[in-house]
Amino acid sequence: MSIRVGIVGISGFGGGEALRLIANHPFFELVYAAGDGSAGSRLLDRFPGVAPKLAGLVIEKWDPGSLPKLDVLFASLPTGASAEALARVPKNVKIVDIGGDHRYVEGWTYGLADVWPAQIKGQTRIANPGCFPAATLSALAPLLVNKLIEPGNIVVDVKTGISGAGRGGASSRFGFAESNENLQPYSPLKHVHMPEITKTIEQLSGGSAAGLVFTPHLVPMTRGVLSTIYCRGRATTAQCLDAARDFYAGRAFIRVTDDLPQTKWASGSNLAFISYAADPERNLVIAIGVIDNLGKGAAGHALQNANLICEFPETTGLDGMPVWP
Repeated sequence: MSIRVGIVGISGFGGGEALRLIANHPFFELVYAAGDGSAGSRLLDRFPGVAPKLAGLVIEKWDPGSLPKLDVLFASLPTGASAEALARVPKNVKIVDIGGDHRYVEGWTYGLADVWPAQIKGQTRIANPGCFPAATLSALAPLLVNKLIEPGNIVVDVKTGISGAGRGGASSRFGFAESNENLQPYSPLKHVHMPEITKTIEQLSGGSAAGLVFTPHLVPMTRGVLSTIYCRGRATTAQCLDAARDFYAGRAFIRVTDDLPQTKWASGSNLAFISYAADPERNLVIAIGVIDNLGKGAAGHALQNANLICEFPETTGLDGMPVWP
């Protein structure tokens, strides 16, 4: 079975990672690539290591009105750039939007694949979670569902690699000289990922997440997200770990670990590593989630969602080990 696939925004970091994964997928055939600044060039010009079978594919100017016959379209566009255009994609084309325009939008399914796989199967419009929510919510979900923490008293401190800022439109503060040996907090209290984290916490817990505090930081590395989450709860460390192992039993991409995870563990993969440290006497639970921001935080998660809506095993094309070191 061959599924005809297209990627919009292919020359960006997320689109390039989608290309890498799709090129090795046994059932997905990349037949369409689109971008703006890269339009007119071949994939080989942008990605010198691309497989020969894809090398001559020409990147087209993104126009939803002139799509070839497609089964699935991956859209990796900046937040604010996809809503209008994707509304003009034919209904018979399944879409996985890696960007932020359709998260919790009517008519789109929020694609938190490791938590709600059954809700994703059979859908045609999937909004991929953001990288920070993917790391944070993976660690929080078992605690919220089992009422081990208070949903209204959560503080999230996240560190991310520079590639999370995207390839296009990055300001000078993301350059090597500015980011090397530097740690930068940004967008406290108003980051674009806060609404989806808030809504998902409320859906999982049945309570209010009004007290959510979320601050991301840029760290001088290329890939990776580490989310440290401070919660109120009387559970022990063992109870948190047991709840997570039970909640994610049989889920291929979630690894619950006794040791606190590191970003290198997930590099180049669709894995999420989660762990906990708790002190019931202090009413404190610390949850930690680690992912690759381009893998589970973007293209890997998107491919997992595409597998679900196309009724393939979730691990298809995604079962490679992380890159080490």
